[in-house]
Amino acid sequence: MYFFLSSLSFNDICLITCSIPKMLVNIGAQDQSISYRGCLFQVCLFLAFGSLESCLLAAMAYERSVAICHPSRYTVIMNPQLCALLFFLSLFITTVHALLHTLMALRLSFCTDLHVAHFFCELAQVIKIAYSDTLINKILLYFVGGLVGGVPLSGIIISYIHIVFSVLRMSSRAKYKAFSTLGSHLCVISLFYGTGFGVYISFVVTDSPRKVAVALVMYSVATQMLNPFIYTLRNRHMKEALKRLNICYLLFCHVSLL
Repeated sequence: MYFFLSSLSFNDICLITCSIPKMLVNIGAQDQSISYRGCLFQVCLFLAFGSLESCLLAAMAYERSVAICHPSRYTVIMNPQLCALLFFLSLFITTVHALLHTLMALRLSFCTDLHVAHFFCELAQVIKIAYSDTLINKILLYFVGGLVGGVPLSGIIISYIHIVFSVLRMSSRAKYKAFSTLGSHLCVISLFYGTGFGVYISFVVTDSPRKVAVALVMYSVATQMLNPFIYTLRNRHMKEALKRLNICYLLFCHVSLL
């Protein structure tokens, strides 16, 4: 579990690093330009780490299903070799996925002065502003992208179906303990896929760049920033530290009023 948590945290840092540093540089310099190579590099990194996030969440769902459905065999099934295999297999698939879209974007032709209606280069917007034929790129975007995103989501759903059937056979105390261990993972999955669906729905239903940009910020920044808080708030030592901090703050306010 902690192997996948640390991998997810590292991936969240990398995903945010794809866009935020360049955005801060542009704000500081009052210059919103980006080079052609830099734009394609952003597209490749965002696709790779975004897809890897989905695969890691699926691996974590499988790990939770083994922990709840087969607790006596957990250490045998979830051995270090399997964990490493799942991680590197996910990394290989997502890297190939990102390189495929990036190499296909190289065949597109663009004008000199273009405006991407986002705070970073996103593949759908890059395809949208190309003046050459983009039919193959759009087919790959929806088919391969749907495959890379849909297969991990299907794995998550199947894992939780097994978990639900196993939990229904447990006692009330065991049910509470099982669901308490799943709460954080369910919150992270809901945030990631909920905001992801929101982004692509906003592409379809609205032409407002501002609304699409807000949805993309929630998907690519806010979710990754909230993940550490969601998981650490379940930690007993973290809860005790927050309680002490809250007590100290109340005492400080009381002394200040006196």
